[in-house]
Order: sequence, then C-alpha cells, then structure tokens
Amino acid sequence: MAVKLFTGDLREKKAIYDEFLDEEGIPVHRAIAGVEDVKELPRGKWARMGGRGTYVVIEGVRQEGSGLYVAEIPGGGALEPEKHMYDELIYILQGRGLAEVWQEGGPKRTFEWGKGSLFAMPTNAWHRLMNGGREPVLFFAKTNAPTVMKAFRNTDFIFNCDHKFTDRFGGEADYFIASKEARTREGPRTFWTTNFVPDLLSMVYDDMPEKVEGGQLTFFRMSSWEYNHTSGWPAGVYHMAHYHGPGALLLGLSGEGYALIWPKRCGPHPYRDGYGDQVVKANWKEGSIYSPYGEYGMWGESFHQHFNTGKVEARHLAMQNSTDSRRGALAERRTTGEHKNIRDGGGNLAYEDEDPEIRRQFIAALKKNGVKFTMKPVVYRTDVDVLKSKIRW
Repeated sequence: MAVKLFTGDLREKKAIYDEFLDEEGIPVHRAIAGVEDVKELPRGKWARMGGRGTYVVIEGVRQEGSGLYVAEIPGGGALEPEKHMYDELIYILQGRGLAEVWQEGGPKRTFEWGKGSLFAMPTNAWHRLMNGGREPVLFFAKTNAPTVMKAFRNTDFIFNCDHKFTDRFGGEADYFIASKEARTREGPRTFWTTNFVPDLLSMVYDDMPEKVEGGQLTFFRMSSWEYNHTSGWPAGVYHMAHYHGPGALLLGLSGEGYALIWPKRCGPHPYRDGYGDQVVKANWKEGSIYSPYGEYGMWGESFHQHFNTGKVEARHLAMQNSTDSRRGALAERRTTGEHKNIRDGGGNLAYEDEDPEIRRQFIAALKKNGVKFTMKPVVYRTDVDVLKSKIRW
C-alpha cells in the first residue's frame, strides 16, 4: 500500500482520519444518529483490503474516536492479509467463512465463523478472512483507528510496525475457542471472557432486569475490548432511558423498533418541557446502527432509550470503546452503580420519572403493528425538582 505521512497543521479543520478515508477510495457514508440498514449501503472496490466496502461515520462514534466500516467478501474469495496498530471488532452480518490469525514467523491459527459471529483481531497481528460459500459475506467492524491515527500520524508505522504484542496474542491454539465456563458475575452484570462468540443470535443471555422488564444482557471481555455487550428484551417492552456520553454503537441483531435520543440539557421530560423538536428518532431493525452523541462534542451527554415494536424478542449488540477509557461522570457511575436509577445516584431514568409522552407514543406504535403492550402500569412522580437535582449536570 502507498505510505502516507500526515504533514498537515495539527490545528487544521480536517481530521487526520478523514484524510485517511479520502485515500482509501471507497464510499464514506455520514449520519448524525444512525443508519437503518448497513447492508444496503453502497460498497466500492477496496484496493487495500480486497473485496468491497464502505466507511460509516456516525457523530457519537466519531466524537469518541472510533471508526466503522462494512466489508464484502465475494463468493469463494478472500481479503488481503493485513495487520495494524489499531484494534478491530468484527460482527458477521451474513455468510460463513474462515479466519487466519498469526504473528510473524509463528503458526497460523484458524477458526470458522458464520452469521451472528463476533470476534476481535489482536493488536498488530496478521489476519485474513476467507469466504467459505458461494454467496457474498458481509461483515461490520468497529475500530479505534481514528484515535491511533491522531496519535501517530503515519500510516507506514500503523500498518507496517514489526512489534509483536505477544502479551495480547502469542499464537495460543485456544485463543479463538469460545469457553462456556468463563462467565463471572460482577454486581448486576455478567461478563464473558472470550475472544470468539460463535452466534450472538442463538446464545443464551444473562438475566438483567435493571434496565428493562424481562431483559437480559451479557458483557464481553474480548481481546483489547471492554464493556461490549449484547442485550435482549421481549416484544411489547421498552428500556428505561439513561444518559451518558458518546461512543457506544448499537447494532440491531433481531426484531424491530426505534430509539429516542435527546440532549441532556433538555432534561428528563423533553416533550412536556417544550423540547420535542430536539428528540431524534432512529428506527432500527436487523442491520441497523445508531449511537447517542454529545451535543458539545465528546464531553456532552445525551438521554436515549430503546423500544421493541416488533412481534419477536429484540436483540442488540453494543460496541463500545476498545479500552475502559471513558471519562468523567460515566467513569464514576461504573464504580458507583451505573445501572441504578438517577434518584439513587445512577444513570437510569425510572419509568415513573419519564415523560408520559414517551409511553403514549410507544403504545400507539404497538397498536399500529398489532403487538400487545405487556409492561406494568406506572404512576408518574411529580417531585420533578428532586429528580433534576440528582442528574449530573
């Protein structure tokens, strides 16, 4: 590949990662909150990677310093071998195939994957994906390439550094074997330490009703990635709203519905308080992506919540930063009870504290789809000043 040294002024308006995207020669799709189906985005011939692809830039993910792309491997084809200093998390949207991963001079480790598989490529290890069928493979990836490129400003180093991070991957034969025993309970969360999940669509999730009635959620510790998780919840049900800064990306795995996102400055009752025009509605289904964003850049925070208006269980994959590096209020909530209600020092907006218009809209959407509303009745609280005093402004 051509080597590019980024020589522009550090104060220039165009981000270094955007310069890299210009050099890649494939489409770049930009959006504020989300994309309804990443599988439908136009893909162009990708000389560096092989196959076809498109980059996706979503505001909240951009603010955190992460990158997104969709890639296609033709039937019976393979991508070019590559290694890079940024971390990469991959979810298979369709198709099946084989991955090879190795350190320079070491043995190649292989594993098979299919639709619904999730895995992470070790930092700066060689890897290659091959299509094992006749139909095209599509996969979605999240990386921390923008952060790494901003730090080093040199693609020759990023793609051609010889250092082997053997403390992260030393060629272990069992590195990509999904261990069912490596699940641990930490407070309300269950973490699964694994570098490969064969099928997010059929795996058994762990109960976690703190966020949604009848809900389930499993966190993953995967290679360099921390706090990625999958969640599932029944038809006719929606999540509590919660707030935090930008970066987390939600990928729809099954079901259909929508998400609401609004700036924290609008408060817990955006419709009642006259900020309804500030609420962004992002429809989702299988293959959709959406992300909360910070109104004032990476330090801003937003409320958001997830609604299942379909007739089957909803499943989502939350792809977060590649390290546990979130700062400020969210970092504090991780240790003091992120999944507690706002009144108890957490980040969740209890159903009895939310804007009544939110539930009214949801019930109307369910009726339109012929789906029964199954949630418990709620009596709304009126001590709004006390609620607002508990929000970290």
